[in-house]
Amino acid sequence: MNENLTMGLDTLLDNAKALCSGETDRICCLANLSALIMQSMPRINWAGFYLMKQGELILGPFQGKPACTHIALGKGVCGTAAQKNECLVVRDVHQFPGHIACDEASRSEIVVPLVYQSEVVGVLDIDAPIPDRFGPAEEAVLRELGAWIGELFVFD
Repeated sequence: MNENLTMGLDTLLDNAKALCSGETDRICCLANLSALIMQSMPRINWAGFYLMKQGELILGPFQGKPACTHIALGKGVCGTAAQKNECLVVRDVHQFPGHIACDEASRSEIVVPLVYQSEVVGVLDIDAPIPDRFGPAEEAVLRELGAWIGELFVFD
């Protein structure tokens, strides 16, 4: 990783842009971004991407335990966020109807749709092993990051 990158939520977007500067391969960028998120955000246990393919979400680059590989639209937190095209912050995943438990240690989750030309092309998914991990500060930064990541799909 670039030695000039500082870790933390306040520099996440700048560091993401630095990592992907000049890179034209979307998967390469997403792989590095999942690692950056994992290192930048304390108290999380999974960070990664699901990408839209043939009407469902397919597992993309991530950091954490092995995950579900296919998620239907409207299913679980990721599928619901993608179907509704809205950021979802879930304080306790055990209270979310239809939650898909890929890692039983996860207790809270934030999912940010990735949008390119008005179309949901994937989601950024971050899980934490503690309830109520994601507050307004994380949501604001991750929404901004998600909007920027959506622009990466121009590479396809």
